[in-house]
Amino acid sequence: MNKDKYKIVYCTPALYSAGGTERVVSVKANYFADVLGYDVTIIVTEGKNGNSFFPLSDKVKVVNLGLNFEEFWNVSFVKKIFLYLKKQRRYKKHLTDELLRIRPDFTITTLRREINFINSINDGSIKIGEQHLSRTNYRRIDSRFTHFYEALFFKWWKNRVVINLRKLDRLIVLTSDAASEWPELSNIRMIPDPLSIKVNQVSSLTSKRVITIGRYSYEKGYDILLQIWSLVEKKCTDWQLDVFAMGDPTPYVKMMDDLSIDKKRCHLHSSVVDVEEEYLKSSILVQPSRTEGFGLVIVEAMACGLPVISFDCENGPRSIITDGEDGFLIPVFNIELFADRLVRLMNDVDLSISMGKKGQIKAQSYQIDSIGLQWKQLFDELMNKNAV
Repeated sequence: MNKDKYKIVYCTPALYSAGGTERVVSVKANYFADVLGYDVTIIVTEGKNGNSFFPLSDKVKVVNLGLNFEEFWNVSFVKKIFLYLKKQRRYKKHLTDELLRIRPDFTITTLRREINFINSINDGSIKIGEQHLSRTNYRRIDSRFTHFYEALFFKWWKNRVVINLRKLDRLIVLTSDAASEWPELSNIRMIPDPLSIKVNQVSSLTSKRVITIGRYSYEKGYDILLQIWSLVEKKCTDWQLDVFAMGDPTPYVKMMDDLSIDKKRCHLHSSVVDVEEEYLKSSILVQPSRTEGFGLVIVEAMACGLPVISFDCENGPRSIITDGEDGFLIPVFNIELFADRLVRLMNDVDLSISMGKKGQIKAQSYQIDSIGLQWKQLFDELMNKNAV
């Protein structure tokens, strides 16, 4: 193998779901293998097989350790700790065996369970971490845990992460805001997520359809979105809202009933593979998140020519959207202003077209060729530094 044809190992929990991390890992792995000619392996712990929700190159190898950490999500705290420690020991052993077998030049962790021990594996690889969540949400204490010993454990567990992150050769964050969240660290590099779709055309912006894509979770703020929509649907009776998300929509269906939302014009869908098709059938993207690590769907929607309205939550949206130019940034939880801006876009086609065109231009800087080059430069830099 040529010295610049690196061996890369990605460590991430799973590939089978439609999450943002899964999407980004798949896109970058494909680029590293198909374009840069790297030897790429993805090691996962979850799922019965190595199938990926998103397209994966035949050149990318997948190793599934089959540890199934997910099985104890709903067990008691004490049992969860016992099972976790047991599986964690197995994970360390199996991952160590794989890394010693593969002998990668670079091991990239998405900062899940392996961050607790990845730096202690002496396989000779350069260790890189990818931070896909804001610090606020990384190892966030579950509000269901109310006992003092549970709170103490999670506080200890969360504080240990700084020690482990400091030992990495590089920590990759997605925005400048995210970089400033870690003042204790001096090993940070900012590389945003790449655009994950190849856009062949743009929306005509003629469909009276608002779209959002994500997951049914507190962080994504769909409860807030439904409050916003309950105001908007009364003013724009010929528009509809379509939500495409992974997870359980049941609580939001009940909320639609409570808000008397017209279910003929507000639809809660499951995840979708061909997100480009859905963007092209829409005219506005809304992003009601309480917090974001980046905001990949914003870039995707911009690439498809859609104007975007998003809460100005920590990190992501404010690093992408220029308020009033290619979209609107709304102070977090200002439901009335969000609704007002949404109605404004619905009624002003010229404004939508103008914002959409400017968003298209901005999205170009997130193309995989541009982001992939930044990763190549990082690999070369670290390899040369390691060789000195």
